[in-house]
Amino acid sequence: MSNGKLKITQVRSIIGRPEKHRRIIQALGLRHNQTSVIKDDTPIIRGMVFKVRHLVNVEEVK
Repeated sequence: MSNGKLKITQVRSIIGRPEKHRRIIQALGLRHNQTSVIKDDTPIIRGMVFKVRHLVNVEEVK
């Protein structure tokens, strides 16, 4: 794990998804499909991304 940043982009809708997935997407700061946020690369963020990995794309940013 690096001390860099992660660019997280929502690529799938949360319609019809479990409430837990909706809350994780909201906690990551994503509001709409195709929006992106930049977050610190921490174990907490990695864990959240892992839970909704089928809904988001992740890129490492330097």
